Amino acid sequence: MNSFLVILDIILIIILLAFAGIWAWNKIQAKRIGGQLDNDSFKQGMRKAQIVDLREKAPFKRKHIDGARNLPYTMIKYNYSELRPDLPVYLYSDSQSITLRAARFLKKKGFTSIHWLKGGFDQWDGRTKASKY
Repeated sequence: MNSFLVILDIILIIILLAFAGIWAWNKIQAKRIGGQLDNDSFKQGMRKAQIVDLREKAPFKRKHIDGARNLPYTMIKYNYSELRPDLPVYLYSDSQSITLRAARFLKKKGFTSIHWLKGGFDQWDGRTKASKY
C-alpha cells in the first residue's frame, strides 16, 4: 500500500511540474513575441496599429472594438497576408491561449511588433461598435 501512495505522489508531482513548465514557457514566449497591454496602453497605441479581433464572425458582429478588423483565429493561417508586417499588430479575443497562439504564428511569419489586450475583449473599457449587417 505504501509503494502505491509513493507512486501516486510521484505522478502528481510530475503533473504539477508539467503544468508549471507550460506556464513558464508561455510567459517566456509572451515576452519574446511582444507583450500584453492594459486598456490604457492599448488605447494609446491603437491609432498606429492594426487591431485584429480573433473571435469568430458572430461575436464580432454583436460587438467589437471600434476600428478592429475581424480575422478569426481559425482563418489566420490563410488570411494573415491581409496584415502589414511593418505595422504593429494589436490582437484580442475571448481566450488568452488563442491570442498567444495567433501571436506566435504571426511572429513566425515575420511580424515584429505584436501585442495583445490583457484580459481579452471582456476587460475592454473603451469604445465599441456593433456591425450593421
